[in-house]
Amino acid sequence: AQHFDCCIRWFESNWLSFERTKRSKKEATMGYSALDVAKHIINKCTTEHDAISNLQLQKILYYIQKWFLQNGLVAFDDDFEAWQFGPVVPSVYNQYSSFGGAPIRLKYNIVLDSNDMNIIDPIIVLKRDLNPWVMVDDIHHPGKAWDRVFEGGKGAHRTISKDLIRDIG
Repeated sequence: AQHFDCCIRWFESNWLSFERTKRSKKEATMGYSALDVAKHIINKCTTEHDAISNLQLQKILYYIQKWFLQNGLVAFDDDFEAWQFGPVVPSVYNQYSSFGGAPIRLKYNIVLDSNDMNIIDPIIVLKRDLNPWVMVDDIHHPGKAWDRVFEGGKGAHRTISKDLIRDIG
């Protein structure tokens, strides 16, 4: 676990910050929908024979948006809601809910900007092999954004603000 954390810290502080410097201020919003990014994630995982579930998809989307927000960018305009098993983009959930907990094995002809993929793809690779419940535990950690909004169920389906995701993950 320590080695994994060390690799993530190096990755985030070195390579991803390098990619961020290549963007101009006017590119602060990528211009994709959450569904566009989800299709890219699914396509990458399917073509690399590492299909993911809807639960994993939602968590990977969250980590992508969190990274972009913490670096002054927005991956997509769609909002996350606080659901029982973590942050969910409802439109993406509804698109893939028929898969239940089964792997989503679909291929899309979607191409994101190469600079965006240089940031998104390593996050996908880092997160897709984690047990989804490890990601759930991380995102549900007391005091983080989901926990503050969900409030033990009182805040179910409330929007988790981008500011909260950026500030406390």
